Amino acid sequence: MRVKTGVARHRRHKKIRALTKGYRGMRRTSFKKANEAVMKAGQHAYIDRKKKKRTFRALWITRLSAAVRERGINYSRFVKGLKDKNIEINRKALSELAIHEPKVFDKIVDSVK
Repeated sequence: MRVKTGVARHRRHKKIRALTKGYRGMRRTSFKKANEAVMKAGQHAYIDRKKKKRTFRALWITRLSAAVRERGINYSRFVKGLKDKNIEINRKALSELAIHEPKVFDKIVDSVK
């Protein structure tokens, strides 16, 4: 006797279609197109998780550059000074300090100058 895949296939297709909620046209209704759309969306999600890290680093650097320029030094000299003085604070923390604790950030910039 052969095994019929009706119920299993229906459930599998239903899961894929649930993931395509909000998609337009055949990408939502047709299983084949929906499956393609879900796979492509997964690829984009994977790539963009990596891109997110680059984007945020660029944001922190831009913020730091603006903050240190106000204090009379450019970004590259600031980073070089940090390395020379063995101050190991990452860019994220430095940009947060520049925004929320400007007095502390001023002291760091003064120690680098």
